[in-house]
Amino acid sequence: MTVPALRFQQVVKRYARHSVLQGVDLEVAQGEFFGLVGVNGAGKTSLIKCLFDFCAVDGGSIEIFDQPHSVPAARAPLAFLPERFIPPYYLNGADFLRYVLSLQGLAYEPAAVDAMLAALDLAPAALSQTVRQYSKGMTQKLGLAACFLARKPMYILDEPMSGLDPKARALFKQQLQRTRDQGSGLFFTSHTLADVEELCDRMAILHQGRIAFVGTPAECRSRYAASSLEQAFMTCIQ
Repeated sequence: MTVPALRFQQVVKRYARHSVLQGVDLEVAQGEFFGLVGVNGAGKTSLIKCLFDFCAVDGGSIEIFDQPHSVPAARAPLAFLPERFIPPYYLNGADFLRYVLSLQGLAYEPAAVDAMLAALDLAPAALSQTVRQYSKGMTQKLGLAACFLARKPMYILDEPMSGLDPKARALFKQQLQRTRDQGSGLFFTSHTLADVEELCDRMAILHQGRIAFVGTPAECRSRYAASSLEQAFMTCIQ
């Protein structure tokens, strides 16, 4: 039996007296494209922080490919782009990519880097520019390039299309399809439900720290007798 890529079991997280996650149960299969949606403050980013052990859980457990998430080696199969991605401003694009790849024991391959920049519509000149000169969209593309160049089995992306223009969004989705074809999975958050419906095999709605729905986008629309995923989402959280 294939083990899940990610398994959250009764995960609880509190900040002071405020419970952000209240017994979250969720499984994401290997190779699956999975979307996590919810209103601001629902706990999406907190769940990802717990996954990477950036903050300690107050209850429950998390496993990554059947290993406890607190073991550093367990996180090796994951590539991560945070919602607020801020690379060191004094590095140029090439130095940043070289540094991130070196942390994972990977070589900087100029041909592969050039191909990835083209795939994400980031101009080659960005490699010699310092990050302080980047626009929001350029910064986001650099972070995505670093993730995809790592060639991981699972990508964890928090609002990955933030700052991307329509062309870049379309190219990003094409790159995601290539990673799917290679057998990699995706766990991402988004406020754009149309993207979730287009990309995801399954989705979950996280509301007030609890999982309110898990299933395919079509099942979500069906369950709440809605003509659109937005309508289904609104019914679910009310």
